[in-house]
Amino acid sequence: MIGTFMLLFGLSFLGIYNFSSGLNSLVIGVYISAISFSLGGTTGFTINPARDFGPRPAHFVLPISGKGSSDGAYFWIPVVGPLIGGVYGTLFYQPINLFSTDRYLFGSGFFHCLKPLY
Repeated sequence: MIGTFMLLFGLSFLGIYNFSSGLNSLVIGVYISAISFSLGGTTGFTINPARDFGPRPAHFVLPISGKGSSDGAYFWIPVVGPLIGGVYGTLFYQPINLFSTDRYLFGSGFFHCLKPLY
């Protein structure tokens, strides 16, 4: 949840700036690497729900000898946590974006038609 919050909060800020054509990818890659280095050891780099969603049902279904419990009670946490973190990351960005000269949610990128919530 924390990693996805930081990812989308930071990407919202990066979306309002226009870097040179090849520099956007480099800046985003460095930002994702910084999140990975800071949270990777403690949370297992949980910014992508698909990382846990794919192996867990496979572990539950496949007949592997000597496998442990699939822990079905914990199944929803790695999936729902990053989704909530992503929503909070963009919602926390909204009040800050009100003071920006660029009035779009993610700059002039793909979501340029979405206006800030005010």
